[in-house]
Amino acid sequence: MSPVLAGVLQLLALIAALALAYRPLGDHMARVYSSEKHCTPEKWIYKAIGANPSAEMRWPAYLRAVLAFSAVSVLFLYLLQRLQGILPGSLGFVAIDPDQAFNTAASFVANTNWQSYYGEQAMGHVVQTGGLAVQNFVSAAVGMAVAVALVRGFARSRTGELGNFWADLVRGTVRILLPIAVIGAIVLVACGAIQNFAGIHEVGQFTGGTQQWNGGAVASQEVIKELGTNGGGYFNANSAHPFENPTPFSNLFEIFLILLIPFALTRTFGRMVGNLRQGYAILATMATIWIGFTALMMWTEFAHHGPAFDVAGGAMEGKETRFGVGASAIFSVATTLTSTGAVNSFHSSYTGLGGGIQLLGMQLGEIAPGGVGSGLYGMLIMAIIAVFIAGLMVGRTPEYLGKKIGTREIKFAACYILITPALVLGFTAAAMALPTPGNSMLNSGAHGFSEVLYAYTSGANNNGSAFAGLNADTQWFNSTIGIAMLLGRFLPMVFVLALAGSLAEQKPVPETAGTLRTDKPLYTGLLVGTILIVTGLTYFPALALGPLAEGLAA
Repeated sequence: MSPVLAGVLQLLALIAALALAYRPLGDHMARVYSSEKHCTPEKWIYKAIGANPSAEMRWPAYLRAVLAFSAVSVLFLYLLQRLQGILPGSLGFVAIDPDQAFNTAASFVANTNWQSYYGEQAMGHVVQTGGLAVQNFVSAAVGMAVAVALVRGFARSRTGELGNFWADLVRGTVRILLPIAVIGAIVLVACGAIQNFAGIHEVGQFTGGTQQWNGGAVASQEVIKELGTNGGGYFNANSAHPFENPTPFSNLFEIFLILLIPFALTRTFGRMVGNLRQGYAILATMATIWIGFTALMMWTEFAHHGPAFDVAGGAMEGKETRFGVGASAIFSVATTLTSTGAVNSFHSSYTGLGGGIQLLGMQLGEIAPGGVGSGLYGMLIMAIIAVFIAGLMVGRTPEYLGKKIGTREIKFAACYILITPALVLGFTAAAMALPTPGNSMLNSGAHGFSEVLYAYTSGANNNGSAFAGLNADTQWFNSTIGIAMLLGRFLPMVFVLALAGSLAEQKPVPETAGTLRTDKPLYTGLLVGTILIVTGLTYFPALALGPLAEGLAA
């Protein structure tokens, strides 16, 4: 079987699996967030944290709860790393340096999971399982909660109430993430991923000495790393490491986990607003972009440019021979079009145009299908922008799902889409202008610029993957990327929740003959075009200096 055919067949199998899971999972999540009942474990948690899950919150209260919980999480994770040297199960590792501890705490709480350290050489069992793995669950649940709050803004009328953050957080963790994670961990262990609390031990005899590895609860952390679109690996090699991703089947299963919830949330959205066709329109938009990017990535990496590529069957530099070009390309697109950041190959070794596809996937806002929760609310923001553009074309006040999109709503949407580009381009410009950050670049020229652009694109968009030629373990990069991750995660949430509150206060607008049908293919095409044009106008100059220049020069 040719490598190209193998890649296409894996893509088709992945689509089939996602299609089978779409309806039951989407409906289940809709029931979870619409239910008024609380199961016994949830009641214990509410009692422990002193929360009243039945108390409705307006958007300022919902936002305060999100920010307060996240701030406490950052502080807890920071202290856990700083105290690692005196904790049991530390495997002899010392406390993490302050700047790196801040960067890591910000990263995992912001659902970014950017790592400027070697996981197996820095973090013991307590920090890995009690700190990082816990944040993999709750940071994903926070994103889902904010997305559901925005959906309620569309579904409700004449009220500013968006639900209860603590109930949404706990339900998302207990009823959605935990059950799937348990099943997924069993699958990964069956595939050969390790799951233990072993200490550091020698593995085999190698030329010049032995190699040391430490064990860990890898399978359980791996599954929530993918399912929650987190991305932080137990080992530095991430999902290219055989302890995390042993076989081609486990590789395809991990891609499935990455895409599972973000795609299924579109059905949850349709179910909660009472119009499944609206959910299908959003799904079609996401799927069109995802399949298009995957096809482009496979084409760029399979294109042969000489005898070495012919023999290897494609651009195999930096890719695992266990997976090949096709599976690596599918994984790469899935992880950069979501806020996952997990990697099963070396992104910096992709072709120039392949690296550009990875960058553009993140710069779209990671909305196809995007991160857990963040993908849905990011796509709904773009849906509002598309409706607004359509309204300008016909001279009619734009409407979406029975809500008028007025000056206030469009200001919130505009602020949302401006935040991330400002962070990415501002920090990249500063890093390139100052002398010290440039010393961290492994390469010069266009590829070196791409390394820096990729780092801030990944951080501000809460992705976490890297062009690993960049030495990001410096005070400058640890601090600035940490700030970019926090601002890139929580500032957009301010405008999402403010928009949700504004929509929930409106009364429904009846549909008329002049209302734009947002559940039709025409609108899907408009939405895809809006996303690509807005992103292109914003980032094209930077992309032209980096991956486009490198790709055209090859």
